[in-house]
Amino acid sequence: MKRLVSQAMIVLQTERLVLRRAHAEDDAAFIFGLLNEPSWLQYIGDRGVRTLADAQQYIVNSLQASYESYGFGLFVVAEKATGTPVGLCGLIKRDFLEDVDIGYALCPPYWGKGYAFEAAYAVLDYGREAFGLKRIVAITDKANDASGKLLEKLGLRWEGYVRKQPDQEELKFFSIDFPS
Repeated sequence: MKRLVSQAMIVLQTERLVLRRAHAEDDAAFIFGLLNEPSWLQYIGDRGVRTLADAQQYIVNSLQASYESYGFGLFVVAEKATGTPVGLCGLIKRDFLEDVDIGYALCPPYWGKGYAFEAAYAVLDYGREAFGLKRIVAITDKANDASGKLLEKLGLRWEGYVRKQPDQEELKFFSIDFPS
């Protein structure tokens, strides 16, 4: 039986969207599908999620672990009107970056509707207001022009390139500084 989304799980709301914490049992099928989308695999990378059990473990070990460690993470983005999950968006603390970064990914049927901008804009504000972040960064695959354009529309500026590891490909690096 599917649980109803509790108010405690909701982190942010926009005009059309709800951003909420992921739940291992309820969101496993959605996460399985999203993490195996060709666009996710191409631009973000293979997370080794091959089964629903793997998706549940990803939610627990990645998404929920981030909520517990930092108070933020990637949240499930759902349409407010229907509750349908459409993607992930949130803040991530990566070992190889000095600052917290913003990340997002939507399922292809929801591209071009302004959802990524709406969710990411709310997340940037959340990072600044709720956590007092003075700077938020973002990384994208060099070939992911759409994400780069969205980041620039959000006010982030391209700073150059960064690598996760010295032997890995360069990623585009963006940042935004908030006034004190």
